[in-house]
Amino acid sequence: MQTPLRFTRWLVLVLGLVMVGALEVSAAAKLPNFVVIFADDLGYGDLGCYGHPTIRTPNLDRMAAEGMRFTDFYASAPVCTPSRAGLLTGRLAVRSGMASSKRRVLFPESKGGLPANEITTATALKAKGYATAAVGKWHLGVVPGTLPTSHGFDSYFGIPYSNDMNRDNTKGPKGREAFWEPKTEYWNNPLMRNEEIIERPADQNTLTKRYTQESVSIIKANKDKPFFLYLAHNLPHVPLFVGKEYRGTSRRGLYGDVVEEIDWSVGQILETLRKEKLADNTLVFFTSDNGPWLIFNDHGGSAGLLKEGKGSTWDGGQRVPGIAWWPGKVRAGVVEGSIASTLDLFPTFMKLAGVAMPKDREYDGVDMGPLLFGKGKGNRDFFPYYRDVEVYAARLGQYKAHFATKSAYGKDPVVRPEIPELYDMGVDPGEQFNIAKQHPDVIEKIRELVKQHEASIKPVENQLEKQ
Repeated sequence: MQTPLRFTRWLVLVLGLVMVGALEVSAAAKLPNFVVIFADDLGYGDLGCYGHPTIRTPNLDRMAAEGMRFTDFYASAPVCTPSRAGLLTGRLAVRSGMASSKRRVLFPESKGGLPANEITTATALKAKGYATAAVGKWHLGVVPGTLPTSHGFDSYFGIPYSNDMNRDNTKGPKGREAFWEPKTEYWNNPLMRNEEIIERPADQNTLTKRYTQESVSIIKANKDKPFFLYLAHNLPHVPLFVGKEYRGTSRRGLYGDVVEEIDWSVGQILETLRKEKLADNTLVFFTSDNGPWLIFNDHGGSAGLLKEGKGSTWDGGQRVPGIAWWPGKVRAGVVEGSIASTLDLFPTFMKLAGVAMPKDREYDGVDMGPLLFGKGKGNRDFFPYYRDVEVYAARLGQYKAHFATKSAYGKDPVVRPEIPELYDMGVDPGEQFNIAKQHPDVIEKIRELVKQHEASIKPVENQLEKQ
């Protein structure tokens, strides 16, 4: 009589474990996937859905039509390294030592990198059970302990810094001439798989295609578990390289060819999500690390009607395309006037994944949920514009005040006006008409918010200046 009883107890236990396992699988299946597609030096005016007349971007245009397009979306910094640090940590780069007025970005010989104590999106989501992968440009360190695999990513495939670094001056024309008709061998850049160099110099003509193939493989391999994919293209940063299928196809020349191939890549990612029946459980966000590099003429992009470009704190340096896509979840339409930033992706993903925000550090990002899901006003009214380690400008609602101005890359001195310049970004997004004298009260409000913000910044070791 005892044997059936023991069997019954065993059966109940097994069924209980199966039910618990099923619940865990069900809970895991409900966790949303996240895909961030990050272009390099893509300008505010470089996509069809943002008004470019000759660059064709049908996939991004469709993404914007089906999803949400932001008119006032900002990168966290006007140059590469601090911008990437901000996106992945939700914290302005000055808080992690990833900004400097002496060396604006990391270089191949730099000894610093994103500190080990920084919590990246990948670190936080991996602890929740997510598969995590980084594909493309990193630019947050190459020394041991600073590569993606040391910051929460299960895998990495890409070039660890900008594609114009490691110039081999023994090959090709001298100076900037090498950029006008670039060849792969002019730059001795490494292509890495995790922490191993697998190709050098990397064949940059094939990077967009190979990054896309890698990303598609990652999505398919992790379709049964939650995943975070960070796809950071090295392009359209100069030197410009493009696959043979897209060379000479754009009316905008080589730059247009490059952007149109990136658009193809976005289409491949979204189509894979559709085919694998993951679209309704995946938030995809497309944006750029900063504005266009205007000093490279037609090899650089366009900020549209915005002033200046990459490297400056005029809006052309930091206002970038921002497109969110999540069929059935993200409200389709255009968000006009509401400020949002790459800093906001970290807290937004944490909220959606049910991960508590760490309490031991200051965050500059805010949850974008109310905007994304049409549940009310956004959580951000204030945005500081950093040039390296100093706040040059700040925006409060529709108004933007400039406390210091300087061209992106010129030798002109920094100008610090006695009365900060003030612009109404709704009426005058090109920052042409200074209205400071009419609104001294607005300037004082912004000045006070900047003081409060600066008081929250604590000194840390500078990573970009390590030699």
